[in-house]
Amino acid sequence: MRKRDGLWIAIAVLGLDRITKIASFSLPEAGLELIPGIVRLRLVRNEGIAFSLLSGKPWLLGCLSLAILLAAAWFLRNKRMSKPVTAGLMMMLGGAAGNMADRFFLGYVPDMIELLFVDFAVFNVADAFLTVGCVMVVICLLFGKEEAHGERRGTDD
Repeated sequence: MRKRDGLWIAIAVLGLDRITKIASFSLPEAGLELIPGIVRLRLVRNEGIAFSLLSGKPWLLGCLSLAILLAAAWFLRNKRMSKPVTAGLMMMLGGAAGNMADRFFLGYVPDMIELLFVDFAVFNVADAFLTVGCVMVVICLLFGKEEAHGERRGTDD
């Protein structure tokens, strides 16, 4: 998969993230239990990064996010990767872009997915795609064939 083709994944993740965050602003203050005892939707303002680290510094976090995205894009621009690695990276790109935009425009990241069966931070769609994309990339790099690392056997292009 060419990175340009995979860009649609990042755009879809970003779009889904925007839609869910906009919808979260109309949630009742007590939240909305989707699956009793399992999942509730409840708007929480996360002013930091994971687990509210570095709270109160949205511009710093936004600039840091932008710098990381630009550095990653520059580093990966000529790398050849397998379809699953590219898909995972594009999920991460879309999620990171969504959270970065919130930091710049809102000063915080709206989180709304609360797991009731475990003591865990409230998160959003971008966070979920960041995590799934990261896990995909790590699995591919650790257990995949050489093509997952961008190498090709026996051919010179």
